[in-house]
Amino acid sequence: MKNLIVNADDLGWTGGVNRGILDAFRRGIVTSTFLLANGSAFLEAAKAAKSAPGLGVGVHLNLSDGAPVADHESVTSLLNDKGEFADGPESLLLKRARRGLVLDEVEEEWDAQIQKVRDAGIRPTHLDGHKHVHMLPGLFGIALRLAKKHGIEAVRVSLEESSLRAALAFGEKHRAGIVMKQGVQARALKLLARDARQQAARAGIATADYFCGIAQTGELTRQGVERLLTSLPEGTTELMCHPGYADEALQKTATRLQASRQKELDILTDTRIRNLVASQGIRLIDYAYVTQEA
Repeated sequence: MKNLIVNADDLGWTGGVNRGILDAFRRGIVTSTFLLANGSAFLEAAKAAKSAPGLGVGVHLNLSDGAPVADHESVTSLLNDKGEFADGPESLLLKRARRGLVLDEVEEEWDAQIQKVRDAGIRPTHLDGHKHVHMLPGLFGIALRLAKKHGIEAVRVSLEESSLRAALAFGEKHRAGIVMKQGVQARALKLLARDARQQAARAGIATADYFCGIAQTGELTRQGVERLLTSLPEGTTELMCHPGYADEALQKTATRLQASRQKELDILTDTRIRNLVASQGIRLIDYAYVTQEA
């Protein structure tokens, strides 16, 4: 059976992102999302998610954007002079190598983020890291421990399948430099965490069989999604996406994913895409189904 999880990242970032993700779920093929516990539109997002039965909601563990959920004094190694997260994955990896990243503080912060989501009345179906930081050495184990602690039965493994990456690259012209850079990042993640699925299995945490979407972040095309759907392997594949509306609040943030969110929303709600899913016999699922099958 060909199963597909279409997971929209960044719920809670802004109101426009929230509305876009919920529209992609109600009118399109999105089945799952990740909620940012420290997002500026978290409360609105939590309320919206609870009004959308069938939408799987995971926790987007964050170390890169915004303010911490835990007390500032207890997570100082994670913060800049303004008391905010400021490190992308590359900086966090260097900080980890130089022993400047205190893993106990990472665990405390992520624990607080998960608890905040649960306190909002949401039972998380899965975990991952914002910008895939949970895949960094030492951090994946923390994510697994917290999943067990909170009764969360699945985790995203951000190891992009090369054949699926090639399928998504099909179609209209991309910004080649960005896609190439993100492709390098995808390969680096694969090297850093090549045994992640085995680690998760040993911990009793479920994963999808395949994952894709890193190299095409912000560069998704309808033709690429069509090619992916017609070449989907047996088993469960997760497609990462970032639909949304580029509202004023989003435009004030540092994210480069602005107009691309609206474009992805249009793709994910396109009648041709929905019809192709049906004609290919693809079952749209969320991570709750993966845990039932594990």
